[in-house]
Amino acid sequence: MKGSIGQAALDELLRGFKGEVLLPDDPAYAEGRKIFNAMIDRRPAVIARCAEAADVSRAVRFGQDAGLEIAVRGGGHHVAGWSLTDGGLVIDLSRLNAVEVDPRASIARVQGGATLGDLARACQPHGLATTGGTCPGTGVAGLTLGGGWGYLARKFGLAADNLLSIRLTTADGNTVVASDDEHQDLFWALHGGGGNFGIATEFTFRLHPLADATMATLVFSLEAGPEVVARFRRLFEEGPDELCGELVYMACPAEDSFPSHLVGKLCLHVGTVYVGPESGARKAIEPLLKAGPEAQMIAAMPYTDILNAGDIGPRYRHCCSSEHMITLSDGAIERFCARAGDANVGPGWLQALASWGGRIARHAGDWPIADRDAAWMVYSFPMWDDPEEDERYIGLAKALRADMTPYATGNPYLNLIADEGKERMVAGYGGETKYRRLVKIKNEYDPDNILHLNHNIKPL
Repeated sequence: MKGSIGQAALDELLRGFKGEVLLPDDPAYAEGRKIFNAMIDRRPAVIARCAEAADVSRAVRFGQDAGLEIAVRGGGHHVAGWSLTDGGLVIDLSRLNAVEVDPRASIARVQGGATLGDLARACQPHGLATTGGTCPGTGVAGLTLGGGWGYLARKFGLAADNLLSIRLTTADGNTVVASDDEHQDLFWALHGGGGNFGIATEFTFRLHPLADATMATLVFSLEAGPEVVARFRRLFEEGPDELCGELVYMACPAEDSFPSHLVGKLCLHVGTVYVGPESGARKAIEPLLKAGPEAQMIAAMPYTDILNAGDIGPRYRHCCSSEHMITLSDGAIERFCARAGDANVGPGWLQALASWGGRIARHAGDWPIADRDAAWMVYSFPMWDDPEEDERYIGLAKALRADMTPYATGNPYLNLIADEGKERMVAGYGGETKYRRLVKIKNEYDPDNILHLNHNIKPL
């Protein structure tokens, strides 16, 4: 492998590189190429685990000099597996995971390889937080550059809404800082435009006080689905910004908090997060409690624990697709529940309905993110472990999307789809006008499309 790359090029990379370079014959290589989606099995020629921002620049230049396709790995969570490449270079940022919190200024400086768990743990001692996703292992970079929905989004906006600046290594190996004061067009593009314009090595986020947070998990039988979803709809039509939630059809796990007669059966799980004390949470979700859940857990807890509750665990095979809905009609509820009832149970989530609205809709930033005014996002996220089941579960995801199409805007949340074609991608970026602006910015910062393993904005 060294010979096919060129020993001189490899030596040039290693000269001054502070991190670790993995080749296929290295003991750590097999673990280094694992990512969240177990369906993705690619063998890069080189994995460059960067230890500082200068390593990222060295790796980018090496990749271009050696003629290698470049993939960038942060958390490695995107369903399409774009953080790996066959025969190319993976620029692995996982060691760049430091988080520095300034409690006086209420800001956090976050390195590009940090996860949402890293960010939450650093902020927790100061009683501060910013919007993350729903799983602690998700990379801050990927989530934020794609918009960044999470449990705190109705209260604090999307993760991208809380950006103050981004330090970026561009495709030529140089460094720029984008903010409201410099490289403003680039800063705009980074609010949803993904990894098209460079490799983010540091983010600066605005933080918010978060003294209390309460998580509730309610489990209902499959038969209760239509009534519960209707109550869920009313809850977020009338509820406060402090409340965010999603409901998920999934198999009931074998845990002490769940009745034995539900274990292994497909059930409807409702999860809510309330920014405030338990008393406020109980009042906010009272309509759901009156529906008579078969199991429930409601408790105030640190935000880090709330995030950890979404830890998926073992690596499963999975796929994903999403749609926005401005409103949630009776017809949409009927089809959503019926699709779950037709499905076989897998080891994880099958399909979900998430609340948007709140500050997401009211934020003034006209970023390249579709449907800020949508109240709902519906998405599939089936997980399974048998390759023989690939076709069936992918079919379930496609079937849900087809069911929801008559009720949806047609504009996906790009963090929750793989490659579904240019039309869907452009819609996810907010339409043709915003996409044309993104192309102009791509022309400036990556005219040769070096960074193309993403929802790719092709330069002219």
